Amino acid sequence: MGDNSDSEEHLGTNSRLKGAARIEAYLKTLPDAPGVYRMINAKGEVLYVGKAANLKKRVAAYAKPTAHSYRLQRMISETAEMIFISTASETEALLLESNLIKRLKPRYNVSYRDDKSFPNILLRTDHAFPQILKHRGAKSRDGIYFGPFASAGAVNMTLNTLQRAFLLRSCSDAVFQGRTRPCLLFQIKRCSAPCTARIDSEGYAALVAQAKAFLTGKSRNVQEDLARDMHASSEKTDFERAAQLRDRIRAMSHIQSRQGINPSTFSEADVFALHREGAQSCVQVFFFRAGQNWGNRPFFPRHAAEIPSSEVLSAFIGQFYDTRLAPELILVSEEISERALLAEALCIRADHKVEIAIPARGEKREIVLSALHNARAQLARQQAENAAQRKLLEGVAETFTLDAPPKRIEVYDNSHIQGANAVGAMIVAGPDGFQKAEYRKFNIKSVELAPGDDMAMMREVLTRRFGRLMRESGEEAAETKWNKWPDLVLIDGGEAQLEAAHRALAEVGADDIVVIGVAKSIERESGREHFHRQGQPPFRLDEKSPVLYYLQRLRDEAHRFAIGSHRKQRAKAIGASPLEEIGGVGATRKKALLAHFGSAKGVTQASLAELEAVEGVSSALARKIYDFFRSEG
Repeated sequence: MGDNSDSEEHLGTNSRLKGAARIEAYLKTLPDAPGVYRMINAKGEVLYVGKAANLKKRVAAYAKPTAHSYRLQRMISETAEMIFISTASETEALLLESNLIKRLKPRYNVSYRDDKSFPNILLRTDHAFPQILKHRGAKSRDGIYFGPFASAGAVNMTLNTLQRAFLLRSCSDAVFQGRTRPCLLFQIKRCSAPCTARIDSEGYAALVAQAKAFLTGKSRNVQEDLARDMHASSEKTDFERAAQLRDRIRAMSHIQSRQGINPSTFSEADVFALHREGAQSCVQVFFFRAGQNWGNRPFFPRHAAEIPSSEVLSAFIGQFYDTRLAPELILVSEEISERALLAEALCIRADHKVEIAIPARGEKREIVLSALHNARAQLARQQAENAAQRKLLEGVAETFTLDAPPKRIEVYDNSHIQGANAVGAMIVAGPDGFQKAEYRKFNIKSVELAPGDDMAMMREVLTRRFGRLMRESGEEAAETKWNKWPDLVLIDGGEAQLEAAHRALAEVGADDIVVIGVAKSIERESGREHFHRQGQPPFRLDEKSPVLYYLQRLRDEAHRFAIGSHRKQRAKAIGASPLEEIGGVGATRKKALLAHFGSAKGVTQASLAELEAVEGVSSALARKIYDFFRSEG
């Protein structure tokens, strides 16, 4: 027994020495200059990304195998290769380091999941009557962007109230051009109906100016102007206009009351508060813009227990602003590593001064404490949910006699209407709940399927999914969201569907996966589901079983995602223009035809002479378009 322990310890020591020796070999060619380094294992996986003011000195420290914590010793022992990038300054190195960590998510770095960009409110400037709408993603459209908002819910609530306060249109240009009478939003006093000339361009421009002033922090001025106008209208006995202005003032007050904390000592800032317990942390981020609270969102960065909180928060902030511009003021709950360097890096990226402050008193301190309280409560909820999730997964393992609680469950469902716009859907769940970034939809491609043949659709979906998995996975393959193997597969259906699934998996050589069919009872009552597994009789769970509720949630989530994907597919098909099917009619000519005739229907009814009159449409193309619609009829 003692000999085995000694050999294991000796083997560990040998691994550390070998890793240190491999690292030391790079020292001969490294410059005494700033840069970024990557440590890579034998499989080509990035273990760690770091920056240094002096690459040679920093890497030399790793060549001492025993002068580190156990975590770093393990990392050194796994290192087979290093890659270096020299930079002009340590600030540039910090920016590059944050970008690489966020993109590569190395095992030994602090990292966090950041699946979505933050939404904004866009006030367009490319139309005579500007539209106000929610916008997410690249800011490529002409207009003024207000944000970020913490969530789509925060944007929707604000937009809803802004419509009541400023009566700006939210409809698309196509809807705007096609209106002949006001829509319902005008009737419920949420739009001024510029589409039907219920307001002229000058009056609408005044509403736009008021909305811009409100969203840039001049809400008090706007409210005072409206209040004066309301009193003047009342004195002139124009009580209808006075009532409309009163309702708009109330709507603005409603936005402010719903936002909670609205600071008076600063106009724009982001607040970061960290609460941690060992290796688990929550960073609560609050957004303040134009003197208003635009929501907050919790994040749960991944890190080792031994990494100091100052490094966790500093690394999180660096990655957070990798694709975003920092405001002029950032408030943090505690001291962070290299605060001055990080502020300088964010300043370079944002092209304005950025201050990172730790308020000690006053309103700013109260706001940070509020964020810290939220972080503490959110982490407690997360830990409770994780504990409950672990217990449920243990119950799933016991129910289906799995070797261990599943880390990845894939659930499949189909959706269609009599075979049209058929879509297969895959959702993923595990210890952290639903993994929405790994959901996938499959547009059913086979033209030989009988309409409504659910089993054939399931066969196609599973064959495509696991066929690709077999091709892309292997010992040397880097892990991606597509080549992860599930521990359990759930499908919607009974014995027939289960048999079809097993045949599909056998075709691609993935027949060792545990597949369970979830079938509703004949009465289709929830709680009376039968579970099917190959080679075993169907069985049911107790109607009050938490595992049953969990499995129902998984099935319902797959059903929801499948239906949503199908509806998008159907809407796309309904909205598709028949012009797209005509060869020679590209985007420019399509636009010209629609502008000339007003709609696709107008094009279909046009005479040959009318088609020839369209700019950019030759006689030959006009004949082609004319014949296309006549043959279709």
